[in-house]
Amino acid sequence: MTEASARWTRATVFPDMWVDPADDPRETDGPAPEGESATLQDYLTGYRHTLRMKCDGLDAGQLARRSVPPSTMSLLGLVRHLAEVERDWRNWLGEGDPAPKLYGERDADFHGATADPAQVEAAFTDLAREQAATDTALAAYPDLSTRVGKDDIAIRELLVHRIEEYARHCGHADLLRECVDGRVGQ
Repeated sequence: MTEASARWTRATVFPDMWVDPADDPRETDGPAPEGESATLQDYLTGYRHTLRMKCDGLDAGQLARRSVPPSTMSLLGLVRHLAEVERDWRNWLGEGDPAPKLYGERDADFHGATADPAQVEAAFTDLAREQAATDTALAAYPDLSTRVGKDDIAIRELLVHRIEEYARHCGHADLLRECVDGRVGQ
């Protein structure tokens, strides 16, 4: 890091926001979700949108730009990591052998994130596929207290853990994006 980017935002209504409320895909005019499952899914969806927003408008080089050495964290690495963990959460549902890792050995999701446009496209495709597969697998358990897998974990705990994982990494994405081009906001 040689020079700091100037801080900026696209928002005009609230200058500390990422975008104006009318342009925010996380804002809805409808009623709040009803029930525990719908509420948890709503929070998860919001964090998923946030991650995509933090990556929006960047090229492959910017997405693959690493944070501060020795960290291997990048926005692209986060996308790959979240695809990997979505797959891993499905492993918790069953008793059998786990599905193979998407990107290889531990931390390959971050180590292997390179400034290749085809890799960026593949990472977002992987993420969408793994999110959909995990959503579908968890939807088979409408009772959130159902315990599954060899660890006898409650579906509720898996859902909350997913939200926590996305929330934590959206915080990382805030800092990574600001390092790339100075853009800040919620």
